[in-house]
Amino acid sequence: MKLLNEDIKTGQLKQLYLLYGAEDYLRRQYRDRLRQALAGQDTMNCHYFEGKNIAPGELINLAETMPFLAERRVIVVENSGFFGKGGDAKGGGTLAEYLKDMAETAYIVFVETEVDKRGRLFKTVKDRGRVTEFVTQDEATLTKWILGMIGREGKKITGQDLRYFLEKTGADMENISKELEKLFCYTLDRDVITAADIDAVCTQHISNRIFDMVSAVSDKNQKKALDLYYDLLSLKEPPMRILFLIARQFNLLLQVKELRKKGNDNRVIAEKVGVPPFAVGKYVSQSSGFDREQLRKALASCVEAEEAVKTGKLNDVMSVELLIIQYSAG
Repeated sequence: MKLLNEDIKTGQLKQLYLLYGAEDYLRRQYRDRLRQALAGQDTMNCHYFEGKNIAPGELINLAETMPFLAERRVIVVENSGFFGKGGDAKGGGTLAEYLKDMAETAYIVFVETEVDKRGRLFKTVKDRGRVTEFVTQDEATLTKWILGMIGREGKKITGQDLRYFLEKTGADMENISKELEKLFCYTLDRDVITAADIDAVCTQHISNRIFDMVSAVSDKNQKKALDLYYDLLSLKEPPMRILFLIARQFNLLLQVKELRKKGNDNRVIAEKVGVPPFAVGKYVSQSSGFDREQLRKALASCVEAEEAVKTGKLNDVMSVELLIIQYSAG
């Protein structure tokens, strides 16, 4: 991000940019900053495309069109699929060929979640422009960012309550931003944010609810596990999505257990399984409630539950409910 910030700050902007990665909030922030730096208030020569059905030929024709009373024609292309697996066949190859000798007045910003670094388009943008990946931020970075926003509101929070807030929201910066806004409004007449405030207005991230559900399963607390399941259903979460997240949780626990057995520390485990470093301790603790064979069987049961729904043997709500009952039985 340092080089991207330098481009924007100095105005020495490249013709091609690719912004990608798992952190949606940062991706969108820098997309908007780049668009502003490239086009300013010029809406006539600034164009936006989104989705998998974008025609490469249309982008090329637009790029070849001279801007009207301006130096640049700016094109923002988001979630196109041109950079994913098979992207070359979907039009990425055609664009890659064009971008090698594109019009000098055309500036294109690609914004994607996932990319295939082996693709021709990725390599072309990397060679001729600027590629920036936005990854999930670590605890230190998130803490600094959150404290900055809290400080600008003239408020304070203890380190313990800040960690509790992060555990509740997860590491997604968009979600954190929304939950902070709720806290600022709730504590409008006070300058200290407390754990009680967090409990009062912040919505627990679904992954945390799944974590709590699996913890209840591990503790053989069937009532709590089922109550959490019914809560998720009342929030309109599809049973098959809940099943997917339960399976994901069991898979994470199995990976964490095996990595810990090999002597890896929390930092390495966080990198390998893709969870925030501040949450690894919870996963290590939860994994100790299961042995490896139990986790493998649980994963197999998740597959069987999905198959039962697909073949019509059980409806989706019942299938997940029976899975929870099976593994939370005392």
